[in-house]
Amino acid sequence: MLSRVAVGALGGMLLLGAAGAAVADELDDEDVQVQVDIEALPPVGALTMSVAPGSAALSEVASADEELREFTGVLPTVTVSDDREEVPADVFWYVTGQSSGLSAAGAPDIGPEHLGWVPRLLTENDGEVAEGPEVGTVFDEAPNNVGLEAEEFLALATDSAAAHAVGTWQANADLVLKTPKDVAPGSYSGTLTLTLWEDSL
Repeated sequence: MLSRVAVGALGGMLLLGAAGAAVADELDDEDVQVQVDIEALPPVGALTMSVAPGSAALSEVASADEELREFTGVLPTVTVSDDREEVPADVFWYVTGQSSGLSAAGAPDIGPEHLGWVPRLLTENDGEVAEGPEVGTVFDEAPNNVGLEAEEFLALATDSAAAHAVGTWQANADLVLKTPKDVAPGSYSGTLTLTLWEDSL
């Protein structure tokens, strides 16, 4: 008896299913457009520069010229790092330095042409990066006796891709300030601005 009831119920379900399929006619059709804007991923890594904390304090040393006073110090270490996954072709980077005048209360300014430097590359290399040329003060011999009045090279990578293989570069500079012997006494200060550039060949 239970078997007959079960078979009958199953038959009813099958009949209902067949009837439902018979009325499932397509009534309408609408297409929905799917749109998405996928932007390029930003470049991974960057070419950056940092400067070690602290200031460049200059101290007086013996002058070879009796008419001048001379002060020397060291620029805090400058680090250039390149951790980019891809480096553009035919580009090069360089670091420049430019000084303001030096000022003290109640005293005339000492112009930036009185401050020179001798760049020093601290990272061992095979020529991928070069240190900038020595820049003398206005009291030194020509031709490069212009001081740091305009931007002067601290370090230069002639090929960013070649320098990227090393990744991190460090440099500093020996600073020298020369003034007339009768310079006004005072606590002088100024700003030496360091800038990292990248340009195309």
